[in-house]
Amino acid sequence: MNHDQMPLSHSIDVTQPSVARMHNYYLGGKDNYPADRQVCERLLEHAPSTQILTINNRRFLQRVIRHLILEHGVRQFLDIGAGLPTRDNVHEIAQRYTGDARVVYIDNDPMVLAYGRALLEDNDQTAVIQADLRDPEGILDHPRVADLLDLSQPVAALYVSVLHCVPDDAAPAALVRRAAARLCPGSLLVISQLVSEDAATRHVITDFMRESTGGNWGAVRRTKDVSSFFTGLDILEPGLVDVSTWRTDASLDPRQHTREWIEYGGVGRVP
Repeated sequence: MNHDQMPLSHSIDVTQPSVARMHNYYLGGKDNYPADRQVCERLLEHAPSTQILTINNRRFLQRVIRHLILEHGVRQFLDIGAGLPTRDNVHEIAQRYTGDARVVYIDNDPMVLAYGRALLEDNDQTAVIQADLRDPEGILDHPRVADLLDLSQPVAALYVSVLHCVPDDAAPAALVRRAAARLCPGSLLVISQLVSEDAATRHVITDFMRESTGGNWGAVRRTKDVSSFFTGLDILEPGLVDVSTWRTDASLDPRQHTREWIEYGGVGRVP
């Protein structure tokens, strides 16, 4: 682990808002606390589209897993920054389409670890490990990853709505490249990130989230910043887009009534 990485916590502080629990709240989950809900409501004052955006990002995750299984034959998934279990988790989606799908969830939140292990205790094709997404080598060398995933075969690494939790000085684009370098050709990286082209929006929401989560936040970025995450990868059609439009019938998904920010990204293949 690099010296600038935060140590992993093994205690749950319900008074400190958590990005994972905020995400759970927006998706209608029950694994959140008053501090999380209060910050979620305040965030809606800055960005009224946030709950719809969160729902649409989850639907993007569902579509992309289905596509990777049915069109690319992927059977292994590494969900980095997985968040709390909610409806239609990665293993549930994947195993709906193929019974031999294997999934490893990664998160640094101790509550995610506790809830995830309770949920998955009877599923021997799935594991949850506590690790820092800024240490891709440590993740890929973890014994549970080695137990479940065959890195000589294609893996889908999911960075869905998580890289905005990584500050610029931790070089998120370089983190993605380091992970890609450890995956075999034909592996895929799924990336979505909160973006805004408005400087004031980026500044206000970044500062708000950084203060609200005790520093466990990175930055709202621009679309061109996200494009740099895909350097060296072959980007699948339809390219990098607002993920609510990625291979979807847009009429089926709720529309953002405001566009102060969006989730932007796509899928890249390791050549």
